[in-house]
Amino acid sequence: LGMFSELKFPVPWGHVAAKAWGPSEGCPVLCLHGWLDNANTFDKLIPLLPRGCYYVAMDFSGHGLSSHRPAGSPYHFLDYVSDVRRVAAALQWRRFTLMGHSMGGAVAGMFSFLYPEMVDKLILLENLGFLLAPEDTEAWLKSKRMVIDRLLSLEAKQQTPKARSPEAALQRLLEANRHLTAEGGAILLQRGATETPTG
Repeated sequence: LGMFSELKFPVPWGHVAAKAWGPSEGCPVLCLHGWLDNANTFDKLIPLLPRGCYYVAMDFSGHGLSSHRPAGSPYHFLDYVSDVRRVAAALQWRRFTLMGHSMGGAVAGMFSFLYPEMVDKLILLENLGFLLAPEDTEAWLKSKRMVIDRLLSLEAKQQTPKARSPEAALQRLLEANRHLTAEGGAILLQRGATETPTG
């Protein structure tokens, strides 16, 4: 397991970089580094672990060889969880082990909380995992998972925006925002829509 390969996964702002050790058909293990670290965190540990696994250590966005988010964009904790979901989807992993160090452990814990059906085992190095007050659990799970799933669904479509007539654009806006009146929608569209040669 001394040999590794470099991986790159496309994301809307560039790519997420990773390095992998072991046979690609082995038991999948995704390794998550700590705050301001990178995938090299696992260089000395991976060779000591079981050889039947495929270890992928990713660089979180803005870390290591991964692309930075656009200038002025914050690095929210949930965005790191979304990065894990993106990498798992790119690897076509439906179920895998998560191993996280420090901040990576907190991300692994939160991911496990949101997507328990995808996590075979959770290994935390110097971290307590993700803690949430019991009364907040159900609402938090539902809202955060919905946010991540919708975001990745939109990214996967990558369609060019559709041109619509002003009337059709207003109708679409009103369908998506039932609290708006037609007058309010028309006011919003003055700044929220751009006229193109096709509509």
